[in-house]
Amino acid sequence: MDRLEAMRILLAAVDSGSLSAASRQLHIPLATVSRRVSELEEHLRVRLVLRGTRKLTLTDAGRDYVAACRRILEDLMEAERTATGEYRAPQGELVVSAPLVVGRHHVVPVLVEFLQAYPKVRARIQLSDRVSNLLEEHVDVAVRLGELPDSDIIATRIALISRVHCASPAYLASHGVPKDPHDLTSHECITYEGYSAADKWEFRFERSTQVIQVASRLTVNSAEAAVIAAIADAGIARVLSDQVADALKSGALVRLLQAFEPAPMPASLVYPRQRHIPLKLRAFLDFATPRLRQRLGYESPKAA
Repeated sequence: MDRLEAMRILLAAVDSGSLSAASRQLHIPLATVSRRVSELEEHLRVRLVLRGTRKLTLTDAGRDYVAACRRILEDLMEAERTATGEYRAPQGELVVSAPLVVGRHHVVPVLVEFLQAYPKVRARIQLSDRVSNLLEEHVDVAVRLGELPDSDIIATRIALISRVHCASPAYLASHGVPKDPHDLTSHECITYEGYSAADKWEFRFERSTQVIQVASRLTVNSAEAAVIAAIADAGIARVLSDQVADALKSGALVRLLQAFEPAPMPASLVYPRQRHIPLKLRAFLDFATPRLRQRLGYESPKAA
């Protein structure tokens, strides 16, 4: 039995909530996942997980063992980084994850500058509106949009981004301009399935927030597609201000219902909590944070 592999599989199952979810994430058969966990239990002569529930549940011994596995694998990663020199100078591969539009317009240019400044670092960037799992996908640092749940990640705010509503001049000429969020029930809206409730849009009124169910004839799976559809007169889209800035500036889209927009959402650079931060990551954070804040028009609290 490869004990380190079995530990990694067990941690993936615990973090994802089930053996089947770990199988999908690791791209290995469910039977292999189950067998590796069973082999660990046989080796230790103790039950680690309870398999009779929908969500994987750890026994008391399992909780202690999982905590130990995390420490062991973290120590192993640190030993490998030390051996390759990552704690002596910024070097090695840096994996960055970012949403499509923010990544393309802002993160990629800053990353290119960073690579020019640090020739011993190489980088791989993942652009997707899907939220990546930093540990399982071996991501060093990611840009996250929205409020962050309590977890073992460190976050540095780089922007406040508004959620805006917009449509093309031609669409508004034929359908009218909504004056109140409730008017959207009689409009054609473009919804984005990246949200859990795609057709329920939040608005801020004078004393409270209110969720309004909008009418949608077109649902897309990327913000970029929503912008393209809105420019093509398909209806009213709700996207992030950064995603639509160029179209608003050129007049291809018109911003609507600005007085009712919800509070801006934060954008943050996040990375896993760890005892020793590799120099490549520390260098990137120090390099990218002020540049991304400048590009995204955010003044840090200290500067303010």
